[in-house]
Amino acid sequence: MKIAAWSGPRNISTAMMYAFSNRRDCTGVDEPFYAAYLDATGLEHPMRDAILASQPQDPAQVIANLKAPDASPHVYHKHMAQHMIPQVPRDWFDGFRHLILIRHPARVVASFSAKFDDPTLADIGFTQQAELFQQLTDDGHEPLVVDSVDLRRNPEAMLRRICEAFCLSWDSAMLQWEPGPKSVDGVWASHWYDSAHKSTGFAGPEGNLPVLAGRQADLVAQALPYYERLFDHRLVT
Repeated sequence: MKIAAWSGPRNISTAMMYAFSNRRDCTGVDEPFYAAYLDATGLEHPMRDAILASQPQDPAQVIANLKAPDASPHVYHKHMAQHMIPQVPRDWFDGFRHLILIRHPARVVASFSAKFDDPTLADIGFTQQAELFQQLTDDGHEPLVVDSVDLRRNPEAMLRRICEAFCLSWDSAMLQWEPGPKSVDGVWASHWYDSAHKSTGFAGPEGNLPVLAGRQADLVAQALPYYERLFDHRLVT
C-alpha cells in the first residue's frame, strides 16, 4: 500500500512519518516534491541549495518515483500540501490511500513564523489541503482527515483508527521510536526537525491556542475557514 499524507508545515507530520516508518512493514519518504517546488517558485527557503541537490526537480520524475514498486509492503509519503503548486500535476492519485493532517492555524502560524519570515496563506497549506480534499472526494478516494489535537490527545486510539481505515494490522512500534536523526529524514532536517529529533513518541496535548496580533492574526483569519471545513470531516475515536 502507498499512503500519501498531506500536511502543512509545523504540524506533527514528521512524527507521523516516524510512526509509520517504525513499523516492520513500512518505509517513509520525506517531502518528495520539495526540490521541485523550490525550483519552480524560486523561493529562498533555508538550505535551498542542499535541497535542490538532494532530490529530482522535475515533478514528472518525482511522480514516477512515487509510483514505482517499493521494497517494503507499505510506504508512507509525507507531503507538504503547499508544494502542490500549478506546475505539479495532480493526476497521479489513483492507487494511493490519502490522509490529510490538519492543525489549528493559530498554532501553525505561531510555530512557522518562528522559523520563516512573513509567511503567506500560500506558504501554510490550508487552501491546498481544502483543494486536495475536494478533488480526492470527487474522485472517490475517500481521504482520511486527522486533526493533530486528536492524535496528540490519544495517539494509540487514533493510530489504531487510521490503521483500521487503511486495512493495516496494528503495530505498537508506531507509538515509540529512538531519538535523533532518522534515515528517512530529508536533507533539511537539521533546520526544521530539532524537536522531532528530541522526541521518542507523540507529544502530549497542547495548551490554549496562542494569542496572535497584526499580520499573524490576519493570516490565521484567512486560514481558519479552510481548517474548519476540513475539521468537520475529521476522523474521531
